[in-house]
Amino acid sequence: MAKARRRRVRDTWKEKQWYKIMTPKDFGEAEIGTTPARDPDILLKRRVESSMRELTGDFSKQYVKLYFQINDVAGDTANTKFVGHHVTTDYVRSMIRRGTSRIDSLSEVTTKDGYKVNVHIIAITVKRAKASQQKFIRETMGNLIQQAVDGKTFPEFVEGVITGKMASSIYHETKKIYPLKRVEIIKTQVAEEPA
Repeated sequence: MAKARRRRVRDTWKEKQWYKIMTPKDFGEAEIGTTPARDPDILLKRRVESSMRELTGDFSKQYVKLYFQINDVAGDTANTKFVGHHVTTDYVRSMIRRGTSRIDSLSEVTTKDGYKVNVHIIAITVKRAKASQQKFIRETMGNLIQQAVDGKTFPEFVEGVITGKMASSIYHETKKIYPLKRVEIIKTQVAEEPA
C-alpha cells in the first residue's frame, strides 16, 4: 500500500509583524502593549484593556480598567482612542456592607464636541435609606452628571471621570439628601461619536 505524502503546512506566524499599541495624547501616548498581525487593517477596531496603575504607576488606582480601541496604524505603531472604563466588581463589592443601600444611576450624556457617553454611577449610603430617599438621590445624581458634562469637551469629561473629580462633586451635593459613604462612577462607555 502506498504511503500518502504529507503536505507541507505553511507557517503564517513568520509572516506577521509586531505593532506597538499606544494610548491617545490625553493619556500621555504611552505604550500599553504589542500585538502581531499579518495585515495592519486587521488591527483596526481591536479593543485593548489597561489599568490606571499601568499608565500612572499609582497602585491605589489598580481597580480602574481603561478600554482603548485601535483607530489608526502608522508604520509599526497602532494608535488608539479611549472608548470607556469600568471599576472592577471586587472593588464595588468591598464598598457595600450590610445595613447600607446601593443606589445606581444610569445616564446618557452628550459632550460639547458631540460624543454620547453612557455613564453608570453608584452611591453607597452610611445606613439603609428609604425608597423615596433612594429615588431622590438617583434623580439628583442623574441631573448632576448632566450639569457636569454641559460645556465640557470629551477629553475634559474623561479627565474628570478618571481623576475622580466628577464623582467627588456629585458626592458633596448628594450627601445633603442623606449621609453617604461613597459615590463612584463605575462605568463609562462611548455610545456614539460625532460624525
